[in-house]
Amino acid sequence: MLNKININPKKQIIIICVILTIATLAVFLQLNHYDFVNFDDDIYVTGNSHVRSGISLDNVCWAFSTLHAEFWHPLTWISLMFDNQIYGLNAGGYHLTNLILHILSTLLLFWLFNRMTGAIWKSAFVAAFFALHPLHVESVAWIAERKDVLSAFFWMLTLCFYVYYAEKPAISRYLLVLCFFICGLMSKSMVVTLPVVMILLDYWPLKRFELHKGNTILWQIKEKIPFFILSAVFSVITIHAQRVLFVGPFPLSARIANAPVSFVTYLEKTFWPHGLAVFYPFSDQLPLWQVFGSTLLIILISIAVIVVWKRLPYLFVGWLWYSVTLIPVIGIIRSTAHSMHDNYIYLPSIGLSVMMAWGLTQLIKNESIGRKFLLPAAIIIFLLMSFFAWKQCGYWKNSIELWNRALMVTSDNYMAYNGRGAAYGELGQYGLAFEDFNHSILLKPDYSYAYYNRGTVYNKRGQYPQAIDDYNRSIRLKPDYAPAYNNRGIAYLMLGNMERGCSDVQKSCELDHCELLKLMERKGYCR
Repeated sequence: MLNKININPKKQIIIICVILTIATLAVFLQLNHYDFVNFDDDIYVTGNSHVRSGISLDNVCWAFSTLHAEFWHPLTWISLMFDNQIYGLNAGGYHLTNLILHILSTLLLFWLFNRMTGAIWKSAFVAAFFALHPLHVESVAWIAERKDVLSAFFWMLTLCFYVYYAEKPAISRYLLVLCFFICGLMSKSMVVTLPVVMILLDYWPLKRFELHKGNTILWQIKEKIPFFILSAVFSVITIHAQRVLFVGPFPLSARIANAPVSFVTYLEKTFWPHGLAVFYPFSDQLPLWQVFGSTLLIILISIAVIVVWKRLPYLFVGWLWYSVTLIPVIGIIRSTAHSMHDNYIYLPSIGLSVMMAWGLTQLIKNESIGRKFLLPAAIIIFLLMSFFAWKQCGYWKNSIELWNRALMVTSDNYMAYNGRGAAYGELGQYGLAFEDFNHSILLKPDYSYAYYNRGTVYNKRGQYPQAIDDYNRSIRLKPDYAPAYNNRGIAYLMLGNMERGCSDVQKSCELDHCELLKLMERKGYCR
């Protein structure tokens, strides 16, 4: 260790921060040359008129009032507007902002654990694990996941100022903690679990419980109640924003079965990051042995950390950090098409890295053996992680690369076929596009977006009757899908059916897709 070769702790900290920054840049800076992808980037940037018109009073008001994309996260929208103000539609700029936020969160995480524990190298391990893990590539590389890196930044800031407050409680410091917590909630609602993490850190490593023996519960309620109230309020807002997702194609029993399996799969991918994809199709036919086996493993690990919670508190805190922060996105309440998402593990994985950083040193009691073994082992691990994260970044180069990767590592991935087909359609490779859309529809005949995208390609080829047929199917499956009405209206207009065309375009406008109607009214086609 560097402290054994007469480098003082302050210089060690500077060296670690520099290494963390350079290593993260080496892995992720390639994103600066990458494009937008056709998975939610259109919702958040390229097809979003408010973001594309940059910062203005109207757009800021929209950010605070909209539930667009089934979230209320005004700071995420505003950050994207700022990017547009600077970079326009240059995707590299948006990637760069994501990367800067990721680096800042990494450095804050290192500062946080070093400040709480004084263990420089264990804290560096936790920060490096966060910075370089391949599972975290999705959160950094996906422009639509700005909410992940922005909320993580405010998560770290909140905890850093909480440590300041814990060291010397004062109302001014408390209000700063509360302020950054609110900023995190306005970036992504997953931050609602942060008050629980504060309590965990009070137990270890801050050891504040020892200062309040006898009135622990009352003290925690008094101190944390504003945070829990805010978490409750933002949870209600999120439930309201995502209410459409609570009624879906998958029964509650299937979602309950998927929860422990995905919980353990995240664990597996943390220690062996293989087969990573942007979309994992939900399966309602999970084998019983997998469900029961995953549940049993979770119970056994939980019992083990509870048994040693006094002797090895970091295992208890790390496991609960992982478990509690994963609960909001485990998928029991919401019915969505994916079984899991790599970006969901962005913050929870910190708990696992804490367990490893402090647990591994506990396993090796002999200090000299530890020095000879742990540092080289950590270097090898992070070199491997950096390589695989760098390689994983390459799959985000463009939409076709991204969906090719998903199709390579998953099966029956109807969304990947649809996404790749849409990308082929944008490039004018219509034969390949039709082939992919047909695959998608074959795998999932009730998938409205595949019909919509195939109809769009028919429109581009001037095959308007076929396009109308596909839009009809898309609308039957998703009656509130504005773009389908919009494009069907275009097809009718191209066939000379002004009445049907204007009716569809007006319907699209009622569903918040008014650009074409405004253009047609200016030209005198629709009144």
